[in-house]
Amino acid sequence: MTVSLAPAGTQSVPIYVLGADEVALWAGQQSDRVRTWVDATAFKGGIGAVLMIPDEAGHPEKVLVGYGTPATRKRDRFALAAALPKLAPGTYHIECGIDDDQIEQETLGWLLASYSFGRYQSSTTEHPTLVAPAGTDAARITALAEAEFLTRDLINTPASDMGPEELESAARALADKHDARISVITGDALLTANFPMIHTVGRASDRSPRLIDMSWGNRGPKLTLVGKGVCFDTGGLNIKPGSSMGLMKKDMGGAANVLGLAHMIMAYGLDVRLRVLIPAVENAISGNSFRPQDILTSRKGLTVEINNTDAEGRLVLADALTLGSEDGPDLIVSMATLTGAARVAVGPDLAPYYTDDDVAATSLDLSARRMADPVWRMPFHDPYESMIEPGIADLDNAPKGGFAGSITAALFLRRFVNESDRYIHFDIYGWQPTAAPGRPKGGALQGARALFDALPVILDL
Repeated sequence: MTVSLAPAGTQSVPIYVLGADEVALWAGQQSDRVRTWVDATAFKGGIGAVLMIPDEAGHPEKVLVGYGTPATRKRDRFALAAALPKLAPGTYHIECGIDDDQIEQETLGWLLASYSFGRYQSSTTEHPTLVAPAGTDAARITALAEAEFLTRDLINTPASDMGPEELESAARALADKHDARISVITGDALLTANFPMIHTVGRASDRSPRLIDMSWGNRGPKLTLVGKGVCFDTGGLNIKPGSSMGLMKKDMGGAANVLGLAHMIMAYGLDVRLRVLIPAVENAISGNSFRPQDILTSRKGLTVEINNTDAEGRLVLADALTLGSEDGPDLIVSMATLTGAARVAVGPDLAPYYTDDDVAATSLDLSARRMADPVWRMPFHDPYESMIEPGIADLDNAPKGGFAGSITAALFLRRFVNESDRYIHFDIYGWQPTAAPGRPKGGALQGARALFDALPVILDL
């Protein structure tokens, strides 16, 4: 779907954004007609409240939108977006009521609230349009919204229409859009090219596994993004129960988020040499499925004992991370819907991340607040390294006991980057379980906006 802000000067209806404590003062400064209308409708300025004030001919003259209180706004994001479902289609501009440090965030929320996943529906909904507020970077805001829509569309698409081949097609379409270079290694060619764990996880499916490798830019620091592209995860021979398999179309959410982030970077023209690596597989079951107690040899040469075939995401990421580290990136980032343990720790709304780089962590935390994209730093806790060392092989893909599951997964991945690499790992959920302002239920971009905003500091651009 098209994402756009109307240009300045477009004929539009003014919106007055009023906090709960501002309604009476504002009404008292208006004409008797307007003041009477506000009083008669008992508009209180709560978040999501909308009051259209007609002119004497009955046409919309202005609209009041409730902004609640600082306490209620603190409990969620995108307060302005809560009004969109109650606004009639048309074009609007913000007349007053939003502070300068919040205007870009609220404008983004407006665009994000206009998303709908219409691939399987013939009807379309007309959403209200906003004039780009003065002083905002409309191109940047639009790129952020386009990235989110791309990510949501990819995750929301059912696995029947979003397998490894379709994920490759989406990456190729993005590469074409931005004149990026792309290559793909597919099927048994993965063995020849030394990506054994990607091949092992995906070989049981009749949808061939592959490694997608996209690059863009020819100046600036090297930034490598690695996204988990498990297009459906049955759990393999450690098969998931049906209740746990229901949302497994989103197990490629890391790849979807990486592609969204890549769009932001390319659309906005950051001075980086970008590389995107996506191991795209389906973890299916057949006669050649990999088995519990198998021992795999990775691209890096480290051996991995398989104690749970449902811990497959870290296996495919490991080979891709090894490749990403081989050309000396200035920063390498992995994004994956990797562990349920992360959801238990921080819930679905926060994107936990791991890094040993304090500068990157400080920048990410500041950007997360600025971009309404909450993240939470988790520890690479070195004393837990022994938990991923089974004795029979170099590494264990699923340590027993259940403790610190997200941390041990992150420690596992860290083994596949060089010790000198600046590395950030995101263990995201990639899904909005209940609708909220600017965030409809379904696929979600997490951590990517915060990272995009922090990159100029992290990479000294």
